[in-house]
Amino acid sequence: MNAEQGIVFGVLLATLGMFIWNRLRFDVVAMLALLVIAVAGLVPADSIFSGFGHPAVITVAAVLVISQGLVNAGVVDAIARFLGKVGNNPVVQVSTLTLVVSLCSGFMNNVGALALLMPVAIWMSRQGGHSPSLLLMPLAFGSLLGGTMTLIGTPPNIIIASYRKSAGEAPFAMFDFLPVGVAITLAGVAFIALVGWRFTPHRKDSDDGKDLFSVGDYITEVRIPEGAEAASRTLHNLLKKVEKDADIAVLGLIRDEHRELAPSTFEVLRAGDILLVQADTDSLQQLLDTAGLELADEGDREDNNLGEGDVALQEVVITTDSQLIGRTSNRLNLRERHGMNVIAVARQGHRIKERVGNIRFRAGDILLVQGPEEALAEALSTLGCLPLAERGLRIGSPRRTIMATGLFAVALITIVSGWLSAPVALVGAAVAMVIVGLLTTTEAYRSIDWSIIVLLAAMIPVGQALETTGGAKLIADQMLVVGGDLPVAGMLALIMVGTMLLSNVVNNAAAAIIVAPIAISLSNQLDLSVDPVLMAVAIGASCAFLTPIGHQSNALVMEPGGYHFGDYWRLGLPLSILVTAVAVPMIMLVWG
Repeated sequence: MNAEQGIVFGVLLATLGMFIWNRLRFDVVAMLALLVIAVAGLVPADSIFSGFGHPAVITVAAVLVISQGLVNAGVVDAIARFLGKVGNNPVVQVSTLTLVVSLCSGFMNNVGALALLMPVAIWMSRQGGHSPSLLLMPLAFGSLLGGTMTLIGTPPNIIIASYRKSAGEAPFAMFDFLPVGVAITLAGVAFIALVGWRFTPHRKDSDDGKDLFSVGDYITEVRIPEGAEAASRTLHNLLKKVEKDADIAVLGLIRDEHRELAPSTFEVLRAGDILLVQADTDSLQQLLDTAGLELADEGDREDNNLGEGDVALQEVVITTDSQLIGRTSNRLNLRERHGMNVIAVARQGHRIKERVGNIRFRAGDILLVQGPEEALAEALSTLGCLPLAERGLRIGSPRRTIMATGLFAVALITIVSGWLSAPVALVGAAVAMVIVGLLTTTEAYRSIDWSIIVLLAAMIPVGQALETTGGAKLIADQMLVVGGDLPVAGMLALIMVGTMLLSNVVNNAAAAIIVAPIAISLSNQLDLSVDPVLMAVAIGASCAFLTPIGHQSNALVMEPGGYHFGDYWRLGLPLSILVTAVAVPMIMLVWG
């Protein structure tokens, strides 16, 4: 091992360790790795940031924009609407959900497909009287399986296609992944639907499968009496006066015969106004004492229907890249900036009893939020939260649905026919969707997961350094020493299983970037085509079923499903074995 190889191995080991440690975001870790490689002189100065213009990175960004365009047009919801008609039989529910999410994941971002169908799955579980844990893990695993079917189904496939080009071959085409991907998807869906779902923990919500939150006991009406200091002041001033000592959310304002839910913080209060507040006993007393308010008497009280008008009350889950993580609602001024009240927070299936404004949010926390419907939808998108139960489906007009489907179909046809490369065709489709009004430029930029873009752009040069320094060949030599007597099928299984294990502890795109050059070097020494080994890497990188941290889909369902870290391997281990057993013979048959 020479000095350059030692530096590359040291950087990779440190990077993997920091990925597993999970104290810094994975995109930040990837940029640190790139900077160390650059300072060490292992990447040419003019190529340090070349990853940001890499075709794989451009393709991933375009796919994310197109996915949002399809969602806006109502295409995906049109597919999902029939799920409410499948009945309450667990086998039917699991098989239908898993199959639908697999099909969606083949042609759009798999995390996006999961996010769209997760509210439907939770609604179905509650209608059927069983725990969401029964459906959510199969749904997440189905999204991973479906992503293996096409070039654009998951970032590892796009990366592997580019590595095939670097090995001197044409990049993998759109449907080159289809034979192996369809085989493992059908086998996986059949296993999950018939047997696997029984391995998931059947946990009940705190409310026996019904709503996780019950806020009725925490809602009170208070009146502003004549002469009170709060009269002629804004709601903002009232809350500012007590926010340090009390945890209060104002859900509504009643004035004469008019009811205003989620009132503006700049609303000027008047004597006689009745405020609908959510607060615990101590906070309520603080409000009454500090602001000189009084409890509304029976003659003042009205029906506290929080769902009235255009104001929504929703359960949402915090995603793994949300800007809420590590911060509190008080610190973020969510009410002031986004018009959103956080009424309650649940973690690990139980409502947190602390003051809501002081709770430091974590990825996977479930929030009960309230606000005007339009403003709330935009706020959730900006903050990185996904709605759970009772998400209204977008009813796109037939014209928009046909337009979005047509643009996407044209892009696929041009790619398959060879008229245009995948990056050019998909970027063209994304731009066309913006031009025809299927999504705004703001929505287009917001739909791109920039953390994934930065991760890919930073790790691609690091992977190239592993190859150019001879580090990949060195690892391949050691693999030959260990498994040199294995048949080709055994070597493919070794590569696939190794990539699977790595993808369960680091981001799957990073796993593909690290393992691909090693697999290419190994194929050269074995005098094999690069195709079967790259396909083995692609399947292994996409099938992270053993932990909740290997893929965003697994992490997203952890809290809503009430899963623990150790729950994933019960279904994930037999599914991983099945995928390997099906994929290796199919790879040899198609690419051998």
